[in-house]
Amino acid sequence: MSNSVSHNLLQQNLLQSKINSSGIPANTLLRPKCVHQVQPPRKSSISKKFCGNSLQKTKLAMGSRPPATFVPCAVLTTDQHSDQLAGKYNLDGNIELQVYVDASSPGSATKVDIQVSYGGDSLVLHWGGLQDRKDNWVLPSRRPDGTIVYKNTALRTPFAKSGSNSLLKIEIDDPAIQAIEFLIVDESQNRWLKNNGGNFHVKLPLKEKSISNVSVPEDLVQIQAYLRWERKGKQMYTPKQEKVEYEAARTELLEEVARGASVQELHARLTKKDSDNSHESSQASNKEVSKAAKKQESKQVYRNRRISRKQRDLMKILNKHATKPVDEAKLRSEESAQPKALKPVELFAQEKEEQDGASILNKKIYRLGDKDLLVLVTKIADKTKVHLATDIREPINLHWALSVNRAGEWLEPPPNVLPQGSVSLNGAVETQFVSGSVDSTYEVQSIEIEVQEESFKGMPFVLCSSGNWIKNQGSDFYADFSAAVKKIQKDAGEGNGTAKALLDNIADLESKAQKSFMHRFNIAADLISQAKDAGELGLAGILVWMRFMATRQLIWNKNYNVKPREISRAQDRLTGLLQNIYTSHPQYRELLRMMLSAVGRGGEGDVGQRIRDEILVIQGNCDCKGAMMEEWHQKLHNNTSPDDVVICQALIDYVKSDFDIGAYWKTLNDNGITKERLLSYDRAIHNEPSFRADQKDRLLHDLGNYMRTLKAVHSGADLESAITNCLGYSAEGQGFMVGVQINPVSGLPSEVPGLLQFVMEHVEDKNVEVLLEGLLEARQELWPLLSKPNDRLKDLLFLDIALDSTVRTAIERGYEELNNAGPEKIMYFISMVLENLALSSDDNEDLLYCLKGWNHALHMLKNNTDHWALYAKSILDRTRLALANKAESYHRILQPSAEYLGSKLGVDEWALSIFTEEVIRAGSAACLSALINRLDPVLRKTANLGSWQVISPVEVVGYVVVVDELLTVQNKVYDKPTILVARSVRGEEEIPDGTVAVLTPDMPDVLSHVSVRARNSKVCFATCFDSDILADLQACEGKLLCVKPTSVDVVYSEVNESELGDASSTNLIEDIPALTLVKKQFTGRYAISSDEFTSEMVGAKSRNISYIKGKLPSWVGIPTSIALPFGVFEKVLSEDSNKAVADKLEILKKKLKGDFGSLGEIRETVLQLTAPPPLVQELKSKMQSSGMPWPGDEGEQRWEQAWLAIKKVWASKWNERAYFSTRRVKLEHDYLCMAVLVQEIINADYAFVIHTTNPSSGDSSEIYAEVVKGLGETLVGAYPGRALSFISKKNALDSPQLLGYPSKPIGLFIRRSIIFRSDSNGEDLEGYAGAGLYDSVPMDAEEEVVLDYSSDPLVTDANFQKTILSSIARAGSAIEELYGSAQDIEGVIRDGKLYVVQTRPQM
Repeated sequence: MSNSVSHNLLQQNLLQSKINSSGIPANTLLRPKCVHQVQPPRKSSISKKFCGNSLQKTKLAMGSRPPATFVPCAVLTTDQHSDQLAGKYNLDGNIELQVYVDASSPGSATKVDIQVSYGGDSLVLHWGGLQDRKDNWVLPSRRPDGTIVYKNTALRTPFAKSGSNSLLKIEIDDPAIQAIEFLIVDESQNRWLKNNGGNFHVKLPLKEKSISNVSVPEDLVQIQAYLRWERKGKQMYTPKQEKVEYEAARTELLEEVARGASVQELHARLTKKDSDNSHESSQASNKEVSKAAKKQESKQVYRNRRISRKQRDLMKILNKHATKPVDEAKLRSEESAQPKALKPVELFAQEKEEQDGASILNKKIYRLGDKDLLVLVTKIADKTKVHLATDIREPINLHWALSVNRAGEWLEPPPNVLPQGSVSLNGAVETQFVSGSVDSTYEVQSIEIEVQEESFKGMPFVLCSSGNWIKNQGSDFYADFSAAVKKIQKDAGEGNGTAKALLDNIADLESKAQKSFMHRFNIAADLISQAKDAGELGLAGILVWMRFMATRQLIWNKNYNVKPREISRAQDRLTGLLQNIYTSHPQYRELLRMMLSAVGRGGEGDVGQRIRDEILVIQGNCDCKGAMMEEWHQKLHNNTSPDDVVICQALIDYVKSDFDIGAYWKTLNDNGITKERLLSYDRAIHNEPSFRADQKDRLLHDLGNYMRTLKAVHSGADLESAITNCLGYSAEGQGFMVGVQINPVSGLPSEVPGLLQFVMEHVEDKNVEVLLEGLLEARQELWPLLSKPNDRLKDLLFLDIALDSTVRTAIERGYEELNNAGPEKIMYFISMVLENLALSSDDNEDLLYCLKGWNHALHMLKNNTDHWALYAKSILDRTRLALANKAESYHRILQPSAEYLGSKLGVDEWALSIFTEEVIRAGSAACLSALINRLDPVLRKTANLGSWQVISPVEVVGYVVVVDELLTVQNKVYDKPTILVARSVRGEEEIPDGTVAVLTPDMPDVLSHVSVRARNSKVCFATCFDSDILADLQACEGKLLCVKPTSVDVVYSEVNESELGDASSTNLIEDIPALTLVKKQFTGRYAISSDEFTSEMVGAKSRNISYIKGKLPSWVGIPTSIALPFGVFEKVLSEDSNKAVADKLEILKKKLKGDFGSLGEIRETVLQLTAPPPLVQELKSKMQSSGMPWPGDEGEQRWEQAWLAIKKVWASKWNERAYFSTRRVKLEHDYLCMAVLVQEIINADYAFVIHTTNPSSGDSSEIYAEVVKGLGETLVGAYPGRALSFISKKNALDSPQLLGYPSKPIGLFIRRSIIFRSDSNGEDLEGYAGAGLYDSVPMDAEEEVVLDYSSDPLVTDANFQKTILSSIARAGSAIEELYGSAQDIEGVIRDGKLYVVQTRPQM
């Protein structure tokens, strides 16, 4: 540091300790780690090491000892027999302080001479002594004349004047005083001269005779070092620090000996026993030390080798803190959000828009402190009008020009466009704003500029008021004459999906927040309580605001001088509140981690102030006090920001490159800092750096240390500063860390320091695999601490965030390493990144099961197991789904807040449109996505999967239309043959009229409802796995293509319209004949048993179950069934008790002809029906006589649940999918009748669907089946992911061939219950795919369970898998044989037994 002893003096005077005859330096604490001398290695005889919880004692040869290392500290140290200059300080201005120490006479007092080049008459020394390693001053009895005692805590001694200098001599004769500390005070001016903010410290020398021929037993040194380590908070030391500490312990003991203590007395003191028991106590103490040493020896040493990762139960890091959906209506009512009065400039804009009737090209409102500036660009005919208005009261001028060739170009406007009173300048024009009329409802100043020439592209401008230039965050304003492309969603202006009241509050406070980071952080802290009360959306609002700040979308500082320590303190306050919410609201932890990362760590104490202090040190040490460094110094003093981290790195790169100024600008520009930005600071930086070559080493040293300080304040994700903050700085320190003491976090697992050291040693390795292992092992060790209350929790969180961020940067650096890697290495990298993502996620259950799947896939690959690539592909698909879910979740939570708040704060629209995307890119999810995209083609090739899965192989010709979701166009009618390229297909949609093909990257099951309907409607349906092919198809939008699928591939080509007539299928509505239904009547029966099922009473679903009962092998189970027959719904509706419901239904059905929104109202109305008593009694009797449990036996509430389920089945006649499907085939909807099949639910282990003719190939010699875990709704409904699929040749039913492993993340399970299945007269009509259109409703809600396939025997046990799949295939074959035709069969497996729950003809 600048005020410590200079480098040369340190070498010449302080580092030349005299060696006595015992080989012990006269002052071992001062023994340096020599710079110019090379010490030969010394052999040793006793070896122990102390580091952290243990000790290591250096071996010593007889009569010799190794050199001690020394890290220079902020102390004045003295040498034995020295009467030379001990130290020189340059204080404020031109004041110089010199200190001399003389202790040459054995037994005499130590003399300390202090000289100050200061001419004042009132200079005094404020001082005291230190002894026995205590911090409190003692007051020596021997004092210079004129000394007074100051408040019983210090001595004050006046200096004597000597010309322009002030002199003082002190003599210390008390051997217990080991050092003196002092400050210098000019009492007349109350001016304090300090040592860089602290005390001056002078170490007093030992007397040579006191330690001559004296040594201390190594076991006592060992104990003393241990006690020093405890005293300093059990910090972790580097190897250098270990040596320093060990020798410092020796020095302390030698000093005691020098003051007359015997070795026996040292034993007694160190072991807290009297001298008679010293031997015994020494042994006891040694046991304690030995125990610590053994503990340290048991730790893994990671320094130069790969770590060995622990085998962990991954479910120990399970988080299931999913947030609940936000009730926005409730939130709005709580916020009591009232429409706000329009601002003056908004009223002005509204008036102009109404007056002109012109089209709006651009409209933007800029915040100017607490005022606004409107820029409104309109166009009518060939005239472009620019309206500018502001509510600033003071006179204001517009300094403007026009642009022709490029935006921002300044060209003087032609005279015909100048408003009255304008003044032409050199290349620009100045026009004064004109105030509005007095009787106006609002008051603004405005200007209107009319431009008729089409050649002008825009208008650059700045404002001037009272001699001050007003700019747009340091740059020119620009009014663009081209039409703006708006990307904000249509309801962003309403604040839907946001905590609107909070965001409005933030917008109102932004002008105050712009003053400085201190203001912004304090305002955010004040709003945290409101955000927490608003829940997930409230915290999302604060996060969005902080990210706008972090990405420089908002003003960082506006004419406000704030001290770095004040910024740091405000950060500390905000992050402290976030820490508290992290502890109390675990469901928001993922959001809170992102908020902490955006805010930065901050901190109390001197961490922020060091930014100010240390730049002065750099300027002094390196003699660079002018030009760019002084400008940067002024900026730092005025308002430090994260830009300073980049500037510091740019300076380091500039120096490292041998002062290549290009390196400086490259680093700045790569990090978004331009010359204009440097000039925009309140304390602008105009100059480039210019250093001398001889400053290089010192600059690199000082700037490197300064970078740590900047990152400690500004970066929440900086690894080095985060590690240091948690492990603690050494009290001795080096360079800028002199005197800085930050206590280590207590309770860290013993493995963590070594792991962090390993990480830092490998953090720049080109081969990143070893680094990733260390990072993840460190995160796993920290993870348990992050869920427990801890006053240093946020420090641990910042460390974990930094480790998380380093994983991402390491992966990005390691992409090159994977270019020629095999699948095993890519899969291992995927597993590591997935583990990292799981450690950072709130609801990580699905991610953990994906991770377990990857680990199992790696095991299969290493053991060369069959189907390893097929299994890995299923895990890849599931992982991709998990990433998509996370991205959609982020978008739902963050994007509405970003768009609403961003629009109010004037954030660039491009930044709003990519807000969520950039948040995702900042985490591990983006890296993981890149890795699985790299692996996907490798797995498809290995597993022979190709680029397509063909679900319905129909050759077609049609025009390409690209849509986001099939669901959003399912009710659309295309008037020409259309090939839909749809990003998302859920599985339960209708295929729109006019569609001839659906091509998608999504993965609906081959036997899902939409797949079945595609095949029945002769629509080509296929999944594309190749992103390049998909992109090419999307690029063909509007073109006419011929699509020719086979069972495994799809070939497409552009064709002429003349070939359109040859298409094999058009799926146009005109081609579909009308279907006829016969309306069913009520037969007088409310409930019937299965042996009473007839076509007049029930549909094909119920009749088929009745037919197969008793006709299949005994190992095939059939569930007990009864039914509510056709006509029961109509009978119930006709009851007098339900007249109001019937009347309302008639009204709603009439509305349906033009208002499809009535469908939902109809369904709700059906649920209002009451059950006539005969229905209840008859249903109860049939259920009990059939052996089924009667729900009412468990209470009236259970019957009400059953009755509600029955009504939901009836109401599904009016669900959208079914209604539009019947309209499409001109089916008379009123003739559609709904029976209800009642079955006891079999709580399935697995559910399956069989097609006894392969639907993809049409091969009748093989059975195709799909199997899911749990109930079958995940297979036939809209549940993402793939089922397990297989085929079985009918002549080899016991040899099933696996086609694909399951990737569905969710399984459905249910308690013992009843299910009510739809069974209409319109589901199995010839030529009409009506199956699955209507709802089957269980009496109890299913439980969604996240599935773990790594422990599922159907996946992992080949014998079990073969048994189950073979039984499914044999059941399908038996049912097909019974009917004599291809069948579509649904069933379940429970405890190894197979049940068939329904069958129908395969269509």
